[in-house]
Amino acid sequence: MLVTGATGFIGSRLIGALQGREARIRALIRPGRAMPPDWRTVEAATGDLADPVSLGRACAEMETVFHLAGFAHADAGETPEFAARHWAVNAEGTFRLLDAATAAGVKQFIFLSSVKAVGDPGPYCVDERWDAPPETPYGRAKRAAEQRVLAVGRATGMQVVNLRPALVYGPGMKGNLPKLIQATRRGWLPPLPDTGNRRSLVCVDDVVQALLLAGAHPAAAGQTYLLTDGQPHSGRELDRLIRRTLGRPDPRWTMPAPVLYGAAGLADGLSWLVGRRDRRFSDALDKLLGWACYDSAKISKELGYCPVWTLEQALPELTIVGWRK
Repeated sequence: MLVTGATGFIGSRLIGALQGREARIRALIRPGRAMPPDWRTVEAATGDLADPVSLGRACAEMETVFHLAGFAHADAGETPEFAARHWAVNAEGTFRLLDAATAAGVKQFIFLSSVKAVGDPGPYCVDERWDAPPETPYGRAKRAAEQRVLAVGRATGMQVVNLRPALVYGPGMKGNLPKLIQATRRGWLPPLPDTGNRRSLVCVDDVVQALLLAGAHPAAAGQTYLLTDGQPHSGRELDRLIRRTLGRPDPRWTMPAPVLYGAAGLADGLSWLVGRRDRRFSDALDKLLGWACYDSAKISKELGYCPVWTLEQALPELTIVGWRK
């Protein structure tokens, strides 16, 4: 088995799960990086998604490829530079790896995509039938990669699977959830209002569960699956869970949404004065008070996926581990 992105947040967890199995494990490692010392049964394959020759060596004699590597800055500004990097790594890098896998006779290719491969669903909780076009450079690159994955499966008979996780949480996570925890810990965030929104998340260990199931079940071939923990939360609920985990009392008041959006708009306007051309604060607020709800019943029904973790169960460790760096 070849794992790309092996030293990353999700990849390292997958390697840990695979090491207990009787399988040959190979990790694609970028030049200059070292594998953890406890990966005693893992082969290192030095390479890069931009280097077809190294990908050919990495895929040689492998039956399964778990493709987790990518440029993960989904919220990076929509500058031409970031858009080009998303396309170069997340789309073209996947194309090259698929070519190498095909040439090497790989039998399975499991691609870790994202819910951003489709457009935001608005005030609905959607399943895999939701097919709105992606709205960001990251999402467009992921969608193009997904389409190539499925096309290669149809053309060659390779068992291919696309997995679309929602926001992934777990020890060592990066992104918006750690920022929310930090802001709450430091008292920067006013109590959030209840807007009735729902946002889906999924634990890193359950993403690994889904990856392993996708590699084990022939029924997964040619399929695309959403991944969540089955417990969508509103921004208000997230706020209250984090405060309780940090030992803070439930606030008796909330800040009205129009006031929050007004303050965020003002902050964005001031950012423009110093040369920053984005909606950083308004976009961050959207991620708290807006919708991003997904239904992962399909993978549960077809592959037996059963989430083990909820955010409420995981938060005690996240609030301790996540900020000791």
